Amino acid sequence: MAVKDRDRFSTATRIRLIGEQTAARVYRSQTKRQARRSRLTGRAALLALVVCSLIVALAYPMRQYVSQRADIADLQQEQDETRRRVERLRDLKARWQDDAYAEQEIRRRLHYVMPGETGYIVIDPGAAKQSRTDLDAADRPWYANVWDGVDKADAADQ
Repeated sequence: MAVKDRDRFSTATRIRLIGEQTAARVYRSQTKRQARRSRLTGRAALLALVVCSLIVALAYPMRQYVSQRADIADLQQEQDETRRRVERLRDLKARWQDDAYAEQEIRRRLHYVMPGETGYIVIDPGAAKQSRTDLDAADRPWYANVWDGVDKADAADQ
């Protein structure tokens, strides 16, 4: 036993004993850490599963809600536009109730003149030239006009 006691106090034995104790502590801390990780991972997985199921359960109603809100906004905008149009039409109706406005519009649109007045209509010179070319086309046979139209279309492609 004296050899064993002497061996127990040797430096190599002490270092080996310290190493074994340290290894045991490290092993215990690793197992505790692994146990904690596994519990945390299980909880995290359960939490993720619950969150995903809530997202899936609420996705369709949220899409419907957003879609309906957009429809409501469109309908409100359409209602505002219709309300403005009704106001314009009411104003126009009120103007047409006035005899002076009706007379003014009749004279402008239908070229009416009052007795004793002389009416003048100014014709655009460009429109007169265009009407002369139409008259030239009316003097020719119809097949010549068709052929000229084909030539003009062909020239436009080139």
